[in-house]
Amino acid sequence: MFARNVSLRLKPNTLSEFTRTFDKDVIPMLRKQNGFQDEITFAIPGGLDVTAISLWDTKEHAEAYSTAGYPQVLKTLDRVLDGTPKVQVAEVIYSTIHKPATTVAA
Repeated sequence: MFARNVSLRLKPNTLSEFTRTFDKDVIPMLRKQNGFQDEITFAIPGGLDVTAISLWDTKEHAEAYSTAGYPQVLKTLDRVLDGTPKVQVAEVIYSTIHKPATTVAA
């Protein structure tokens, strides 16, 4: 499993609009992407910094989204973003959210 960690800064007083847009527009886009598993997005209330972590089946799925879906997400969020988000892709080495398949003893 791979994670895309996106750090972004919002324009002042746009957290509510970001949240609505993310829920209404971005999440449905993500759900249509091959290999998408989950999204975790968080911000300090009243703050300007947001972290969005999406989880993907494979590195190839995460990279395909980077070129096929992410540009549309940036356009959708353009009115609330302050600057260009920073993106990092990393291998997930442990998660309690997604439990690995258990091995059946013979």
